[in-house]
Amino acid sequence: QVQLVESGGGLVQAGGFLRLSCAASGRTFSSYAMGWFRQAPGKEREFVAAIGGGSIVTTHYADSVKGRFTISRDNAKNTVYLQMNSLKPEDTAVYYCAARVLVADRNAHQYTYWGQGTQVTVSS
Repeated sequence: QVQLVESGGGLVQAGGFLRLSCAASGRTFSSYAMGWFRQAPGKEREFVAAIGGGSIVTTHYADSVKGRFTISRDNAKNTVYLQMNSLKPEDTAVYYCAARVLVADRNAHQYTYWGQGTQVTVSS
């Protein structure tokens, strides 16, 4: 069982930055792939970024955030981060982190564990 708690959301002006954190419980965090997803009002949940677990520490990004967002992890702290730069109003959403075993995936349905989400609002 893995419990995930996101933090770091808030209100920021367009062009600004935020860093989201997702703290995980459990002793096997390093073996989990971690993903960030977001959901805006009236829209489906969409993939943002993911990072592999174990020795498969590859990263993946949605085209809409590539070059602006960076996912990283600190296994010693059981934490995954999402650094978000050059934020745009269309980045406004609830951001969720999720975990699945080893291999990162862009499909939300492949993830087993989910956090409660953190709100990110970007004003124009």
